[in-house]
Amino acid sequence: MDLDRMFELSARGTNPGREVLAGLTTFLTMVYIVVVNPIILGQAQVPFDRAFFATVVATILGTLWMGLRANYPIAVAPGMGLNAFFAFSVVGSAAGIDYRVAFGAVFVAGVLFVILSVTRFREDLLNAIPASLKHAVTAGIGLFIAFIGLRLSGIVTAHGTNLVALGNLKAPQTLLALFGLLVTVVLYARRVPGAIFLGMLVTAIVAAAVGMLTFDQGFFSLPKLPSDGLFVVDPFTPFVDLFRYDLYTVVLAFLIITLFDTTGTMIGIAEQAGLLVNGRFPRAREALLADSVATSVGALLGTSPTSAYIESGAGVAAGGRTGLTAVAVAGFFLLTLFFFPTVQAVAGLSAITAPALILVGSLMLHVLREIPWDEFDEAFPAFLVILSMPLTSSIATGIALGFSAYPILKLVRGRGREVHPLLYFFAVVFLIQLFFLPHV
Repeated sequence: MDLDRMFELSARGTNPGREVLAGLTTFLTMVYIVVVNPIILGQAQVPFDRAFFATVVATILGTLWMGLRANYPIAVAPGMGLNAFFAFSVVGSAAGIDYRVAFGAVFVAGVLFVILSVTRFREDLLNAIPASLKHAVTAGIGLFIAFIGLRLSGIVTAHGTNLVALGNLKAPQTLLALFGLLVTVVLYARRVPGAIFLGMLVTAIVAAAVGMLTFDQGFFSLPKLPSDGLFVVDPFTPFVDLFRYDLYTVVLAFLIITLFDTTGTMIGIAEQAGLLVNGRFPRAREALLADSVATSVGALLGTSPTSAYIESGAGVAAGGRTGLTAVAVAGFFLLTLFFFPTVQAVAGLSAITAPALILVGSLMLHVLREIPWDEFDEAFPAFLVILSMPLTSSIATGIALGFSAYPILKLVRGRGREVHPLLYFFAVVFLIQLFFLPHV
């Protein structure tokens, strides 16, 4: 196999060794997802073995497609924030939706994403959403994820009057979480590659040393299918459930978040790697298909939507310039299937994984500087999105409030023509959902 010709190694000034090292770097920065994602999906009663298997397989599929078809050094995996939306806003909502039905909604969103990926409508959809709302959704999800981490760690707890309060910082698990957070933050501040993974590793070692973590099932095992079968849902029922459970806004929310999160990340990584051509993103269709196909297949297997990972930037910084980096990442994730007993044991102690949620959440707030806070008709809808997501425990509610308020304020200020017609459509849909359909 001529790797140089297949991946254009010489043309991009790289070599196989550098690409594999870059792949290892990216893998170490994002491997925490094989532990964290099953934990979050577990809050929706998704069996751990299913969530673990689906997470790894969806990651391998999406990342291989990205590497072999699009030739980009970008990894794809179940997205942080989208998993929280799935577990807490959809399955955990007042509507009482079963996780199988919710995976059906993810599948429908994935199919729509595939269709958008091969048409020009995706550009219209991306252009319809104002930058301030895109940034607000990212920041709101970040606060939501961080709040979940604080709650799981015991740093914050429920309060009868104020809803939340400071937890018992002397509790063993909370102390362990604070230790893990300190280690992770220090490693990240020192720009150590794989800081989140290494922070979890150090915390797990300490937990094992003090008897809080045991490995009763050993460390390794041969890969196996989930105990209840390969697929969690068939490809046809989701389209019936879409109407039966009024999941229109859920599907729309999944689609919107995945589309602009993935596109923004891909363009950012490609720009970092110097792969943009005259400011344009070559092979955009193949790159978007990597995510949309992985989302669709992942939903059938039992995981939340996938997304391009910003952690891919670590691999680019290490020299990754081609799809061979992504292929290497996929290969390393394949090896994690042999570590199921270890991952399951670590995931059973939330103090190990909570620091990762808190740090990832904080990193998502960097987009706040991009919001024009001195323009009220831009700032207030963004404020609604950011504030309501963690306070209502619903990403969909935050999107609905912000996307509804934006065109209204523009109209009041006489700037209604600045709003894309699609956003008016979204506003009507979300207002109907807020007032007449089950909240998710």
